[in-house]
Amino acid sequence: MKAILSIALILGLCGLAGAADNKSVDPVGTWKCEYEIGGQQRTSSLKIKKDGDNLTGTMSWPDKDEAKLKDLKLKEGTLSFSAVRKLPGTDNSINIEYKLTIDGEQIKGKGTSDYGGEKRDWDIKATRQKISN
Repeated sequence: MKAILSIALILGLCGLAGAADNKSVDPVGTWKCEYEIGGQQRTSSLKIKKDGDNLTGTMSWPDKDEAKLKDLKLKEGTLSFSAVRKLPGTDNSINIEYKLTIDGEQIKGKGTSDYGGEKRDWDIKATRQKISN
């Protein structure tokens, strides 16, 4: 009986530790993203908000308006979502999948797109922007 109670206690504490890990990771804020595609340095802005128990957000690029994030999820410190980027001067758009790991005020991860049958992956680094009063 003591063995069963001990195992139950250990499993319960492990479950609480896992839940605490996800809560200690805070994706909310504005993030400046930097990456390189085709030999060119690029930037974007990622904005994450909390709406009740759900996360919502947008991504914007210097040459285009904001795009709403789709399927935004935070699981075990990893933020995943997709965004549709409309290409400037055309009717073309690209669906981009993101998988990013949050570490305090930094994010690192990958963006992936499929455009014209060509799949591309690139590394992304982001820093949470300070809010000035």
